[in-house]
Amino acid sequence: MTGSSRGIGADTARYLAQAGANVVINYRNKAPRAEKLATELRELGVEVLVVGADLTDAASVQAMFDEVATTFGGLDVLVLNASGGMESGMAEDYALQLNRDAQVRVLETALPVLRDGSRVVFVTSHQAHFIRTTPTMPEYEPVALSKRAGEDALRERIPALTERGVEFVVVSGDMIEGTITATLLERANPGAISARREDAGKLYNVAEFAAEVARAAVEPVPADNTRLIGDVSSFGAE
Repeated sequence: MTGSSRGIGADTARYLAQAGANVVINYRNKAPRAEKLATELRELGVEVLVVGADLTDAASVQAMFDEVATTFGGLDVLVLNASGGMESGMAEDYALQLNRDAQVRVLETALPVLRDGSRVVFVTSHQAHFIRTTPTMPEYEPVALSKRAGEDALRERIPALTERGVEFVVVSGDMIEGTITATLLERANPGAISARREDAGKLYNVAEFAAEVARAAVEPVPADNTRLIGDVSSFGAE
């Protein structure tokens, strides 16, 4: 699971480990936090592999899946959770590098270790999923467009994945309270999260949304390969 040392990724890993699954925790630069989570999950009696990898670096991604193959032999579920683009000091096209190019790279690099009957879960937001028909906050728009580009690029690979016996599902949720993205948005646009909460009636917190991601890993895949979590009445059709 990419980006799983904190937030939604960490809680999703907890749910899967609680269900008895062995887990791969991927992080970029927070090794102590990832190791702390791994220690917690191992107490549940499952095996946990902790792998640091920069998803925008091809060699780093390859080394991660080489280690996964050596440790577990293969994967039954790949959760593409890592995303970003609002961080300061990054290249102008960093959002696209991470949210589109890196997602495709991770999937393609993982293919040799994805077992028959395995599943790929891509995590996104309503603000990104519906960006072509529903405008979002200006501060988030570059990220939303890049995440939608990533979703589209992954969806193009559904026929090839199906031929290999691999299922694919997108999990889309509204703004999630307590995430780094929500914090950065609130900093850039004070009141943005509370305004969205008022419009939606409810915003999921990290643990609630992570539970939905975990369910998406095991429950039947919808016909349109999409699980929309929470209210979408304020978003136009795709």
